[in-house]
Amino acid sequence: MAPVVTRDGVHRALPAAAFAALLLGACAQAVVQGPPPTVRPATALLAVQAPDSFVAEVVTSEGPFEVTFHRAWSPLAVDRAYTLLSNGFYAGARIYRVEPGFVVQWGFSGDPVADSLWKEHSLPDEPVVESNVRGVVSFARAGPETRSYTLFVNLAENVRFDALEAGGVRGYPPIGRLTSGLAVVDGFYPAYRDPAPRQDSIAAFGNDYLRRNFPQLDSIVATRVIRTWP
Repeated sequence: MAPVVTRDGVHRALPAAAFAALLLGACAQAVVQGPPPTVRPATALLAVQAPDSFVAEVVTSEGPFEVTFHRAWSPLAVDRAYTLLSNGFYAGARIYRVEPGFVVQWGFSGDPVADSLWKEHSLPDEPVVESNVRGVVSFARAGPETRSYTLFVNLAENVRFDALEAGGVRGYPPIGRLTSGLAVVDGFYPAYRDPAPRQDSIAAFGNDYLRRNFPQLDSIVATRVIRTWP
């Protein structure tokens, strides 16, 4: 494990491979000034269809974890997850909600403009065909057709989410399951709960708001699709 300092100035430990990736990124930034633009919802990206199943690696400030996604569980939502994960939308995103023994949540890219554009392309609702048990990943929502980019991992057997109604919509359809690194997710920094980060403020001010007020939040360093089938 190699020690690094995150963009918030917090010392973390990363696996050697992730540390090497950060070093390469630092070298690249010495030549190209400024971060790459956040992924916008271009027409081609909105039309992407995911493979039947795929594995995504998510490298975080606490270490990596992997999620296996299944399109049959929630086709439109898995298509969206595939697009965002394979195009680096979440790189730099903060893990802004951590409730041990309940859920971990992320999704805002840190760029309010990009987030608002994706929000305009929220997904139609789909039925729940799997259960929100520990280690399962689902899209968050706040009413009908509001799933867009915010994901959560169940840290407990949250089966009540399968039929929980909000705004007339029943249930939170799972889209994938952690196949490695659940201990990493369990270890995300949990102290910011009273007060907790406000989603409306994240939407308006992005990572600037989170850096000022919640500097020790864990973050996503990079994402990539590492396996697909068929």
